[in-house]
Amino acid sequence: MRQRFFYLFVLTTLLVSCSGGKEKYRIGISQCSADIWRDKQNAELRMGAYFHDNVELKFAAAYDSDERQVQQIDSLVNDGIDLLIVAPNQVQTISPAIDRAYDKGIPVIVFERKTSSRKYTAFISADNYEMGRVMGDYIISRLHGQGTVLEIKGLEGSSPAIERHKGFMDAIEKVPGIKVVGSLQGDWTETTAYESTKQWLQNNKDVRVDLVFGANDRTAMGARKALGAGVLYCGIDGLPGENGGIQLVRDSLLDASYIYPTHGDQIIELAVNILEGKPYEKETMLMSALVTSDNAKVLLMQGEELMRQADRLDELHNKADNYLHELDTQRIVNWLAIGIIALLIIVFVLFYLHYLRKIALQRERVVNTLWNMPESVAVPESLEESEKQKETETIDSTDDTDETEPAAVSIFITRFKEVVEARLADSDVSVEDLAADMNLSRVQLYRKVKAISGSSPVELLRTARLNRAYQLLLTTDKSVSEVAYSVGFTAPSYFTKCFKEEYGMVPGDVKK
Repeated sequence: MRQRFFYLFVLTTLLVSCSGGKEKYRIGISQCSADIWRDKQNAELRMGAYFHDNVELKFAAAYDSDERQVQQIDSLVNDGIDLLIVAPNQVQTISPAIDRAYDKGIPVIVFERKTSSRKYTAFISADNYEMGRVMGDYIISRLHGQGTVLEIKGLEGSSPAIERHKGFMDAIEKVPGIKVVGSLQGDWTETTAYESTKQWLQNNKDVRVDLVFGANDRTAMGARKALGAGVLYCGIDGLPGENGGIQLVRDSLLDASYIYPTHGDQIIELAVNILEGKPYEKETMLMSALVTSDNAKVLLMQGEELMRQADRLDELHNKADNYLHELDTQRIVNWLAIGIIALLIIVFVLFYLHYLRKIALQRERVVNTLWNMPESVAVPESLEESEKQKETETIDSTDDTDETEPAAVSIFITRFKEVVEARLADSDVSVEDLAADMNLSRVQLYRKVKAISGSSPVELLRTARLNRAYQLLLTTDKSVSEVAYSVGFTAPSYFTKCFKEEYGMVPGDVKK
């Protein structure tokens, strides 16, 4: 029975823990930095994962540290991710860590920034060279082909900074009337741009600046803090929302920006296609657009609406997530309840079968009791030995010498049954009375009965009474008390006690 309980418990556990057969994917995301642009992208990545309930995202941000990003990539790989999405901080320094992940068979999506190696599964980004070139053409147009420009570059060694600078310079160099008075090294942050511009200004007080081109909107705004009004400022990122590039253009703090698309949801879709073996493009270039005062208001309205919808979707997802969590909890409770009910039913059935078996065994015991032993039996060795010692004891001389023969034993048993059954109703009958009825002494009767049956005359008398009582309970309508008195018990309570000891149940159970 214990084994059955164990198997039932295992089955219940499997049913509770059973979920859909859909494979779960763990995707590691290594961001080179943490800023407003990446916050937006991370939100889109999470939103993209909402549509794939078998995707788990693990984020890591290096905060512009090559060493930290290498450690984070190795840690994600060691954690057993199924796919790596990475924006390398710099081209050369991060590539070895990406190569290690790729060599371990982990698909790698490089986004936004390039790696110096070809060991990646897919690349997705906007065209940074094209952004720089378009902004160069816009600056030429804005300055009508004549003027001075101060450039604040992005992080040294990062592919967007390299490509934006190259695209910008390729456009500017075609127009002799536009002069680049300085290309300052930045790191994408407003603080560094402010400090670099301020120091340059101290060393170049007599140099006039008509326009500042920042590698991103933050560097352009850092330069604005150093140079003040009266200069045009252009950047790249064009983020929607509060203090984003589009708003800065609308409010005339920036003259122009260029939307650098984040598209985190598209990156997740690409990742799932790779993991599920679906077709995908190895190189994907995202569409982008120039932001000026002519379209900033409309773009800002569109961006704000999309953000509201995204926030609403995020809220709905959280509600759905909570609902599904409650549903999963309820499902577990239901499975546990079903398991418990099934367990109780099985226990009840097993107990009932055990009870029926017990009744059957007791009935079999009544049939095969020593009292119902066959009258033709072999002579027990103990009886032969006792008869051999009979001559040395003081016993009644009426015993025949052939009492140990089978025929004599059968006659003895038959006679003993007759005597006992004739006196069953007599509650005062004693062993001496039974011995006298059989013309034996008390000692002779005890020795012979014990040798043949292994029980004493008193035990057999009680067995005979209980046997008769069992038959009466099965075949008559007599009450328990009436049966007890009819078989020689003086107290029904004592009869019930003896009956339970003999058959393992009370007399009332026999009638049931």
